[in-house]
Amino acid sequence: MAATGRTSDRDDTQLTAGYAAYQRGDVVAALEIFERAADGAAPRLRSAALINAASMADELGDHRRSVVLFRTALAEMPDDAAHQRPAALVNLSQAFQHLGEFDAAHEVLEEARALLADSTDQGLVRVACLQSLTAVALHRQQWAHAGELAAESLRVTERFAPELAGHPLMNLAACSFETGRWELALDFARQGIDAFAAAGEAASVAESQQNLATMLVRAGHFDEAEEPLRGSQEFFEAAELGHRSGIGAKTIGFLAERRGDFMTARTHYERALDRFDSTGAVVDAADVRLRLATLACAQGELAVAEELLDAAFSVYAARGLGMHCAQLDYWHAELLHTWIEAAAQPDPALLARAVTLSVSAALAIDAVRHTLPNGHQREHWHRTVAEPAMRLAFRCAALSGDGQLVSDLIDTQCAGTALDLTAFTDTTPPALDFELLDPAPTEQTTSPALQLGAALADVAAAAGIPVALPPRLTDGDRTVLADFITYAEQRYRRTVRDRRVLAL
Repeated sequence: MAATGRTSDRDDTQLTAGYAAYQRGDVVAALEIFERAADGAAPRLRSAALINAASMADELGDHRRSVVLFRTALAEMPDDAAHQRPAALVNLSQAFQHLGEFDAAHEVLEEARALLADSTDQGLVRVACLQSLTAVALHRQQWAHAGELAAESLRVTERFAPELAGHPLMNLAACSFETGRWELALDFARQGIDAFAAAGEAASVAESQQNLATMLVRAGHFDEAEEPLRGSQEFFEAAELGHRSGIGAKTIGFLAERRGDFMTARTHYERALDRFDSTGAVVDAADVRLRLATLACAQGELAVAEELLDAAFSVYAARGLGMHCAQLDYWHAELLHTWIEAAAQPDPALLARAVTLSVSAALAIDAVRHTLPNGHQREHWHRTVAEPAMRLAFRCAALSGDGQLVSDLIDTQCAGTALDLTAFTDTTPPALDFELLDPAPTEQTTSPALQLGAALADVAAAAGIPVALPPRLTDGDRTVLADFITYAEQRYRRTVRDRRVLAL
């Protein structure tokens, strides 16, 4: 629902009817009601109706239409409706996110945040703004920043809208999961589902069930994922929510793929791809193409697989998703390595491509752990993401017979991790607070899930010792892995090595 807040006494009865339809889960009817309310209405009422119609279009998967409606509302908004502008910007950002246009989403969110900076009468909009900023950070895989925003969002939600606690709890679940705190993440997610259920938000319950199922799948708890996945998919299919049902179809396809049922997997992947393509969810569509490429390679269709991978890479690169690009290159190299090892005679061109992709991707992926705020998160990233990528780089280098490259990779791994000394300048002395947990005022109404979530958020956001990016290594006049470092930084548009130089 649009972040315009609750309907006021001055709102047209059609707005109230549209909101009621949305609460029932009838998003199609809500869109029709809001569009009728906007047609020929007074400027103030028209802008409110357009904002809500745009939100409905976005939820139905018509993201381009949603952007047009939001922009129309913002352009036509009269001065006496200026209070609606932050809400419209927040919801516009959600449509941009679904289209994979994260820079545009971040820009309008920062505009909304600035408008809300000195406001205390739009608490719901402040909550939505912080939630959306967190979502953008999650899309960009900026886990540390996303965790900070999610914790701030939970505090603001506790103050202004405790009934909406499910949203920041689910964001904390995502941040915790991506930084290796899986049990904490699953706990946050279940708290989020309970919070939404208590608030009677059926659509949010379904979304959170789907997110929980995705986490369970990624954690390897495949049997546990079946129930929340099935329940959420039934809701999304019945509500004709194309984007969300596409996510469910993709997850069902993955479960079939891991069982070795490639035909069923392909059917569900193609269904998901069709829904993502029809709704303009290009990043999700790229993710599905990556899964289809894996199936194609397993079925002996390497050319088809590489075509799908190239298409997905183009989408990620166009949207500045450098880490997506690096992880795709790692998987591309993994598929090539498997193909080469199965061949009677290795193809030199394929092997050279596997070396370039694997080493460049490994350098970029490994550099990410140096941006994480504490040792636990860095260790998890290294163990589950960076180490497999580096192992593949070693295997490809060894398979190519390039002894110098193998030696360079060994030197790179032995260089260790350096402290970021600049992070320790002008810091205040450490101090232990008088009270570790700030109890809620007695008159404040909060749910047990929200209170527990706030306590756990302090744990999840705990900061550690900052570290610097790895230095550049030199061996005489030669910079170790110079060509791969340059290629990675250009290809992924990320810095993978510090300016410091360490001589071997």
